[in-house]
Amino acid sequence: MKFLNRALLLILLLIASRGSGQAFDLGGFELHGFSELRGGIRLQNDAHQDSISLFEGRLQLEAAQQQDLYSWTLRGDLLADGVLDNQNQNLNRGSGLFDLREANLLFSPLDTVDIKLGRQILTWGTGDLIFLNDLFPKDWQSFFIGRDTEYLKAPSDALMLSWFPDWGTVDVVYTPQFDPDRYISGERISYFNPLLGRLAGENDSSRVTRPDTWLSDDELALRLSHNFGSTESAIYIYRGFWKSPTGFDVASGTNIFNELNVYGASLRAPLFGGVGNVEFSWYDSADDRSCDDPLVPNSELRFLGGFERELLPELTAGFQYYLEYLQDYTAYRQTLPSGTPQRDEFRHLLTLRLTRLLLNQNLTLSLFTFWSPSDADFYLRPNLSYKLTDAWLLTAGANLFGGENLDTFFGQFEKNTNAYVGIRYSF
Repeated sequence: MKFLNRALLLILLLIASRGSGQAFDLGGFELHGFSELRGGIRLQNDAHQDSISLFEGRLQLEAAQQQDLYSWTLRGDLLADGVLDNQNQNLNRGSGLFDLREANLLFSPLDTVDIKLGRQILTWGTGDLIFLNDLFPKDWQSFFIGRDTEYLKAPSDALMLSWFPDWGTVDVVYTPQFDPDRYISGERISYFNPLLGRLAGENDSSRVTRPDTWLSDDELALRLSHNFGSTESAIYIYRGFWKSPTGFDVASGTNIFNELNVYGASLRAPLFGGVGNVEFSWYDSADDRSCDDPLVPNSELRFLGGFERELLPELTAGFQYYLEYLQDYTAYRQTLPSGTPQRDEFRHLLTLRLTRLLLNQNLTLSLFTFWSPSDADFYLRPNLSYKLTDAWLLTAGANLFGGENLDTFFGQFEKNTNAYVGIRYSF
């Protein structure tokens, strides 16, 4: 196959050129990265998708340089994808031969100010794979098909200013053109489409209108953080859009991204021999505060509480409780079109992470579980990784979905249940 030849060629060229897990010294800066092959199959028959869920070769290259007055980073992936028929280059969606992950410049105009400009991976908040006040783009397609967890975070094209006064830290992120999630659209993963009233997949592409006017369809995120002894606290503000197209415009017949404001706070502190965290956020759906438009999502209150500690040597456990409280629920029910699945007023979600290190920490066994008692659905992420050498890593895992109904968040993905394996060579 042409794809397999290209993927193997990338790896063979890299191994032949080095033969060890060391970075390339290019005189002044180093070039390092990894090459990887990953494959996965669906464990259930899905009428809307092929049986192969993942089949790709990847070469990531990263170059960085630190100077007295500035530093820069450039990181990107060359990708040979054997699943998608349509592989048009799109840096926003991460499709095509090349995915630019980072390209930024960092400098400090003042002793207490850092400025980072360009494409960068951004994250904040206290959740473990649950995001409340982190409104930076995510790649849910990569997450659900078995790519490395690092690919859950998609890049932002932004300016980040960090100010470090005596009393804490102020972070301001300005994104001049809206960066949406790499959301579930049917091209790789089938999902429940409420407009069709059924599951949709690669043959049911929906039309989406993305806000993309520079300096008008922009985003602004603010974080104020301060430490009280060993307790970390933060306040968050966001102005922009829902990160996935949850709204619908009748006139154009397209799914849209409605305007969104988010206000939140978080605490993280030592607790009972481990670390505890709480976080909440208010999702203000700015396009429909009267809640009389069923095609615009209602405002929500979100809450997260978590705790993590080492149970035994090399065995760590983490627990989380997450709540979504849908506002103006009476108005929501009254305006809901006939036959449309109805959300619960309260959505509860429990997570558990177990991590076990064995064989001198060369073998990592992990399990992450999502279970919603209100939706009656679940999502399990077992994973095994084994370091053959400092350069070679073997990975195997699965994404297991299930639920009583097709219209709940995890239940809709049941037919996408998959298992995957991968081998990575780092240099």
